[in-house]
Amino acid sequence: MTFGRIIRTQGFHEGQEMRYADRVVRCRQAKRRSKVTTAIVVAGVTLLSLVGIQGAGQQLAGAGTRPGTNTGFTSPFSGTPQYERLAPTEITNPGQLNQPIGQRAADRIAVQLGLTRSDSFTTQQYLEFISGKGAGGKPDKAELVDASALILTNTVGRPLYSNVDGHLTPSVLASYGLFVTTSGLLESPAQADAPTRLVNKVIMPTGYMGTWCRANGATASLVALYKSAYTLETLYGFAAQRQSAPAQLIANKKEGVTAEVGMSMGPALWLVNFLLLYMLNPTLAAEMPANWAPIPPTVANAILASPTGQVPYSEYASFFH
Repeated sequence: MTFGRIIRTQGFHEGQEMRYADRVVRCRQAKRRSKVTTAIVVAGVTLLSLVGIQGAGQQLAGAGTRPGTNTGFTSPFSGTPQYERLAPTEITNPGQLNQPIGQRAADRIAVQLGLTRSDSFTTQQYLEFISGKGAGGKPDKAELVDASALILTNTVGRPLYSNVDGHLTPSVLASYGLFVTTSGLLESPAQADAPTRLVNKVIMPTGYMGTWCRANGATASLVALYKSAYTLETLYGFAAQRQSAPAQLIANKKEGVTAEVGMSMGPALWLVNFLLLYMLNPTLAAEMPANWAPIPPTVANAILASPTGQVPYSEYASFFH
């Protein structure tokens, strides 16, 4: 959340990511989840994160000129080619702006990405995890997850509230791939200081989420997540974030028109975030934005020109109305 960069590590030698990808494919084809299979999958994913997602991300970054599947996004922002079609498309009318995907579409997308409702947390597990309860629960870690989920589902009916020039101000900007911080700054959810970026340490395989799942009977959900498209999409997401600092915006180029959108609405990170939210709570994932919208050029230029990738929302709010 932007769940894409799991961990920065060194030593990923050439070809290892492809061998791991083959291992993931074999796991997907397996019809039985024995205890032995579960142990292998968890160990394999943990090894990948510890040994070198950074190296894989660098290699994927080298493919940055490959065009996406008619979406206008290029690799690594476009993510895994076979799943790019499941990510949001550009809005075609104002009524689509910041609208959620809905439960039916969320369930359909999840199945095609390798997750089902039965793979998700139970209601009790979700409520305990998101509130920092359960065995080994930590409220501060849970708070980061909760804040991230709110940012990623900042769609119609789910405004964020911020202190903008001393006034409590609501904002709904999910389709743009932007959000307003509690202190009134407009930025991408992939920004280094955003809850959606800070939460990466919480959700990495060896982090709090994995520990909590194993201690609270949710290991099967964790294994299902890693067996889904999540693992490969994460590699693209990591590479995408490396290329886009500090603004964390993506250039979309289609039919001679170039537009900017926040990193969280690019296919790679949208799919990663969707799968994580779906594992936690399918109803929550259904609130993610169904379509992406170009950031108004004046706003995009200001963010790109800012040394921090942030601008005061008070100065640019009118461009979204």
